[in-house]
Amino acid sequence: MLRYLINKLFYAFITLLGVVTVIFFLFTILPGDPAKMMLGQNQTAEQVEVVKKKYGFDKPIGTQYLYYLNDLSPVSFHSNHFGDYTFLAPNKYNAKELISIGTTTMVIKTPYLRESFTKQGKKVTEVISETIPNTFVLAVSAIIIAIILGLILGIISALYKDTWLDKLIQVLSTLGMSVPSFFSAILFAWLFGFVLHEFTNLEMTGSLYELDDFGEKMTIKWKNLILPSIVLGIRPLAVVIQLMRNSLLEVMSQDYIRTARAKGLSEFQVIKNHAVKNALNPVVTAISGWFASMLAGAVFVEYIFGWNGLGKEIVNALNTLDLPVIMGAVLVIAIVFITINILVDIIYAWLDPRVKLA
Repeated sequence: MLRYLINKLFYAFITLLGVVTVIFFLFTILPGDPAKMMLGQNQTAEQVEVVKKKYGFDKPIGTQYLYYLNDLSPVSFHSNHFGDYTFLAPNKYNAKELISIGTTTMVIKTPYLRESFTKQGKKVTEVISETIPNTFVLAVSAIIIAIILGLILGIISALYKDTWLDKLIQVLSTLGMSVPSFFSAILFAWLFGFVLHEFTNLEMTGSLYELDDFGEKMTIKWKNLILPSIVLGIRPLAVVIQLMRNSLLEVMSQDYIRTARAKGLSEFQVIKNHAVKNALNPVVTAISGWFASMLAGAVFVEYIFGWNGLGKEIVNALNTLDLPVIMGAVLVIAIVFITINILVDIIYAWLDPRVKLA
């Protein structure tokens, strides 16, 4: 187990380093001057030079890359000279000094994702921490819908194989996998939020927290969660149905199922105690992948429904070329994806004792 975790953490580090490298060079070579973006339209040449020096934009791209890695690393090295980009400014790093060597100090700190270009020097970590809880609420709600309905419909489809009910479920499942999320979002928002608004009392747009009628107090609007979570859960729901059906049909043909029936167990006991648990392995793996990808897939859904989450923030950042926010958000999504994959491997081994972690 310990060896497995060490190997996984090593490969996770290599993967994250690759993600950081790709997103840094990808967005660094984009046209546009970050210093001018930060200053806005009313800037002078002197102000641009000051900002470039302050944020290290005047350095070669290789040096900027090392600066970025230094910012992200929990253990990093910084200059003692005021005016240098890596200077330990109190409002920049939340750092604790470990050792000082000459003009350089080694510190331990929280990863620094830099500051937003468009939010008046607001730290990217603050932007992400304010928006990602809403995205997690949306993703968890969507995956719960997908799991509950997917397992139920998948089991029904397997038990009534080749009947009209099975065929109907398969058609709906195929349709769910085929329709893009942005189209489903537009359709659901228009149909249930506009056409049928009098019956559903749902809005076309809205977030989890909204101001009350007097514009003074933030209140939770749970009804705004219904449509986006259903739309976001449609595709994983379709996948869970297919996987559960096929896996359960395969398990039901195994020898130990026939043995359980021969012992006199009822069909319900056979399915509940023997078949379903062993059929869950591929479903668990798929759910893990979908949950992690939902953080990225929620981009269009959040934007269309006006849901104030990380996905909507990424779209806004792309529109304004707020590169630190984009890079920080992609990095956070990668970390979540890797963490979930490790946890799923452990759960997979728990569900199936034949799987060994090595």
